[in-house]
Amino acid sequence: MRALSGLVLGLTILAADMAASATYRLIRWDALEGWAADDHAAALAVFRETCTDLTDREWATLCAVAGDQTDARAFFELFFRPVLIEDGTPALFTGYFEPELTGSRKPSDKYRYPIFRVPPEVEPGQVWYSRAEIEEQGLLDGRGLEIVWLDDPVDAFFLQIQGSGRIRLAEGGAVRVGYGGRNGHDYRSVGMELVRRGLYEQHQVSAGTIRNWVRAHPAEGQELLRHNPSYIFFREVSEVPADAGPLGAMNRSVTAMRSIAVDPDFVPLGAPVWIEKGGKEPLQRLMIAQDTGSAIKGAQRADIFVGTGKVAGKAAGRIKDPGRMVVLLPIRRALELVPGG
Repeated sequence: MRALSGLVLGLTILAADMAASATYRLIRWDALEGWAADDHAAALAVFRETCTDLTDREWATLCAVAGDQTDARAFFELFFRPVLIEDGTPALFTGYFEPELTGSRKPSDKYRYPIFRVPPEVEPGQVWYSRAEIEEQGLLDGRGLEIVWLDDPVDAFFLQIQGSGRIRLAEGGAVRVGYGGRNGHDYRSVGMELVRRGLYEQHQVSAGTIRNWVRAHPAEGQELLRHNPSYIFFREVSEVPADAGPLGAMNRSVTAMRSIAVDPDFVPLGAPVWIEKGGKEPLQRLMIAQDTGSAIKGAQRADIFVGTGKVAGKAAGRIKDPGRMVVLLPIRRALELVPGG
């Protein structure tokens, strides 16, 4: 996946449109497994990266206070309360990364899979043509919307899932691309489609599995990728330093192993979120909700940003674990959600 960027910065951090079906429960600090052992200063530094863009007065005040803090743990414990938000769906943690791919500014026999800018007729929130219709009818071809051409159709597909990437150019240098828009169709998992067809068990499916199957079955693979009707458009992101992470939904660079993508209907963008991830590589850490993703839906759903490149990609692909996530909310907001708490 990747998580989608470019949401309007004016989104209120109160997330007043949280799903009505959600339940809220205050959690004691000493009930957060591993809380005392975390590097709270690292989390505070990431919180500061985006809190200046929060327009709600309560969060803006906390951001101003955060700038003067020398005791990060005390800051979080003094000004926030942990709130467990649930919607009846079990927690699921996955990972995402920024791909580093090979491409060219000019098409050739090798580089023939373009990624595109947003067509001028596509408006935010509009439902446009599906992936299959776009590709089969060539709706983007020959319009000058190409940013770069890649050498692998599967890489082009997964770049859309991830939402951003760094592309090393055959001509020399590199270009970074980020989310520019979408066709308005909901994301549909091609991995789950392989399971539905009886080709794999659910636990066998990963990004690597999908890549290998598509490459081994070119014609059927193209049809499989079109099972996902969602189509992502890009833009060049020249303002991000090479050593910084890609832009997230708050239009700021995300930080490896400290930023997560969430569902903003439940978790306010910019909020600190304590995660307790299970699996073979357990993780207890304070993250900051700085990104979103078309596949990230639900109160207990999070995508962990792992980093850039192949190593990060392999690590991200291994994450598919249960656990628990607890949102840190300003005290007044927490008490409004949990009366009598």
